[in-house]
Amino acid sequence: MVKKSDVKESSPGFALGRENYIYLVIGFVIIIIGFMLMVGGKSPDPNVFNEKEIFSFRRITLAPVLVFLGFAFEIWAIMKKPRISEKS
Repeated sequence: MVKKSDVKESSPGFALGRENYIYLVIGFVIIIIGFMLMVGGKSPDPNVFNEKEIFSFRRITLAPVLVFLGFAFEIWAIMKKPRISEKS
């Protein structure tokens, strides 16, 4: 038989803790920065192809890695268990 004191009452609230939501915002900012690094490379003359600008390290390597890390951080932020504070 289960004692009434052994059963924890769950209070209705958010699915994640406050810390998780902060981590989600940080991950979202990382993703936005990655996409902003991909932007650009427009040439003023449409007949000129600027290979160095379009295929730069920033657009081809750094930005996609940053976006991937941002999504991985988001997954971690969702999966992380929220800290439960003991209210006595």
